[in-house]
Amino acid sequence: MKKIDVFPHILPDPVLARIGQLQDTWTRNVSVETRPSLHDLDARFRIMDRYEDYVQVLTLAVPPLEVVATGQTGMDLAQLANDTLAELVVRHPDRFLGFAAAVMLEDVDASIVELERAVKHLGALGAQIFTNVNGVALDEPRFEPFFARLAELDKVLWVHPWRPPTVADYAGEQMSKYGLWIKLGWPYETALFMSRLIFSGITQRYPNLRILTHHAGGIVPHLAGRLVLQHDLPELRATMGIEPEWDERRVTDAYRAFYGDTVFSGAHHPLDCALDFFGAEHILFGTDMPYGAEGGEMFIRETIAAVEEASPTDQLRRQLFESNARQLLGI
Repeated sequence: MKKIDVFPHILPDPVLARIGQLQDTWTRNVSVETRPSLHDLDARFRIMDRYEDYVQVLTLAVPPLEVVATGQTGMDLAQLANDTLAELVVRHPDRFLGFAAAVMLEDVDASIVELERAVKHLGALGAQIFTNVNGVALDEPRFEPFFARLAELDKVLWVHPWRPPTVADYAGEQMSKYGLWIKLGWPYETALFMSRLIFSGITQRYPNLRILTHHAGGIVPHLAGRLVLQHDLPELRATMGIEPEWDERRVTDAYRAFYGDTVFSGAHHPLDCALDFFGAEHILFGTDMPYGAEGGEMFIRETIAAVEEASPTDQLRRQLFESNARQLLGI
């Protein structure tokens, strides 16, 4: 049985170096300096070797490309990232089973061109985006052609949360405090992204668009009852600007159509909640490696343990570790 990690992160050396040239604050920080496996393949392989039959599908780590560069510079960075990720998959097929293409969504038209190149010529399994583009919601009409093309290509959309510390916790403040922008803000961002795509009609217009959310939908499965708050009457739905057809059942079904991974930053019990909400067929093994304690190893170890604890049968264990990834991603 393979353990296919569908949501680890990497910043390969050529990409890391280019980001450093553009904005060195992203490369000269504790998170990067204390995680050599983020870019050093030998360090990465040493960790991977400690876990039997553990392989990865690569996704580019933060920052979002739109934060680093825009225009042609940003598009060149996306192209460099995809060329580098594709090369890693070719060079190490026993380690890396594929990758999610990087895009720079400030330029939607150019991102569609790069998406097509990455899928058709580099073998990308889909694309990764973040929950907003420099603070702009992704249900804005200008982004819809990207979703439409991804659906036409029949490839998966990885969604990573994003909220910088400059998004304050309260309107009267300038910065988020105590790391709450990432601890609480990122899970909220994921839920917000999902909700905006649902109620704007994007998921309805592209029903075959398969969306894989990091951390199993953020706060969505844990606040399932509140997702349908004030949806019991058409009059209440109207006060929120929501179309009459969005009754409680339809809302819940729309959220459950998303996919999620298994990483909860080392905690085990949230996985049971995610499995109960999304169903086992919509949960894939993912670890967030190399983030977390111990240079990323803790997340791998504890996520494997969480999956094993939540799987009373070998069939379910295989489904979560391997089968769902093969089926969804076409591996």
